[in-house]
Amino acid sequence: MTYLTIILLSIALSIDACIISFSYGLTFKENRLRNSLELASCTGIFQGIMPLIGYYLTGFVKSYIEPYANFITFCIFLYLGLKIIKETFDKEQEKKLCLGIKCLLLVGIATSIDAFAAGITLSLLGNHIAKPSILIAFITFINSLLGFYIGGKFRHLATKGLEMFAGILLISLGIKALLT
Repeated sequence: MTYLTIILLSIALSIDACIISFSYGLTFKENRLRNSLELASCTGIFQGIMPLIGYYLTGFVKSYIEPYANFITFCIFLYLGLKIIKETFDKEQEKKLCLGIKCLLLVGIATSIDAFAAGITLSLLGNHIAKPSILIAFITFINSLLGFYIGGKFRHLATKGLEMFAGILLISLGIKALLT
């Protein structure tokens, strides 16, 4: 696999993290730098680790996880989307937004299931995994930061409608994963 192909793969794998970060960027008003770095670090780390896991466990795990991967992704995105929509109607919204360890882990898992599959593909194609894994993690980290930043720019226009849109966007990603 060429470096250009790996870069394009990395960009494609980072899109879910970018969209989630955009959604969170819409809703967070305080501690934006810390929150964006935590979210980007989590998605980047998971995106970097999951191809490694997929690569080394290709034969064993693929047969067990693959049939349920889309459903698992759907459930996680549905949970996150519904949580954002619910928080749209909470008066003390900023205090209740989900970016604790539990939500970070869920976001990391949800956005990296595709990266797990990419690791399987890289293994089946006979490629090495170290450089692609690092590149996937780095590009995801950058795209996640960009998504959070762009979401923050739209936040100034934010109404409950935009925040609901962010939740609907996450649910849509889950439905997309379920249907593919």
